[in-house]
Amino acid sequence: MKWIAITSPDFLPGEASVIVMLLQNGINIVHLRKPQADVSACQKLIEEIPPQYYPRIVLHQHFELCNKYHLRGIHINSRNNTIPVPFEGHISCSCHSFQEVKDKKEKADYVFLSPIFDSISKQGYKSAFTIESLQQAQRESIIDNKVIALGGIAADKIPMLRSLSFGGVALMGDLWNSYQTNGLSELKKQLKILLNS
Repeated sequence: MKWIAITSPDFLPGEASVIVMLLQNGINIVHLRKPQADVSACQKLIEEIPPQYYPRIVLHQHFELCNKYHLRGIHINSRNNTIPVPFEGHISCSCHSFQEVKDKKEKADYVFLSPIFDSISKQGYKSAFTIESLQQAQRESIIDNKVIALGGIAADKIPMLRSLSFGGVALMGDLWNSYQTNGLSELKKQLKILLNS
């Protein structure tokens, strides 16, 4: 199972250190998602991360920074939906329906499907899928190892997602809420629980 962390949309104190800790402790890839940030602010965060981690970082905007810093790749969504030309790196994208998954997953390294459960980070962003519809999508091979579950992901949900054949999970609200409430050491403990669930 692939473990992906998505940054908080806001810049947080000590965020680069958190990203490094995540990558050192079981997270495979970190998506930098700062929808309101200008290019210089994103560049500053990237430069605070040691370069050995750049091949594990994906950008949600300011795609020109991908080649500049030799990052893993880019993530396509409704705000940033054009792949730069030329671009030969890793591409992922956001999907919010099974039809979108069918349309997009062959051209992507993986896709996010969301919201699987009620969002932790976005107030009022409710699950778009029933368990029955997810099971049907699994039977039809719509959900497979290229589909990453996003939305409301916490440790108690991981066994169900494994049983549905998702290729991985994307974590956001649960991680950053824990960090802001309890600090880095507690986040590390929570991450261990997640990865072992």
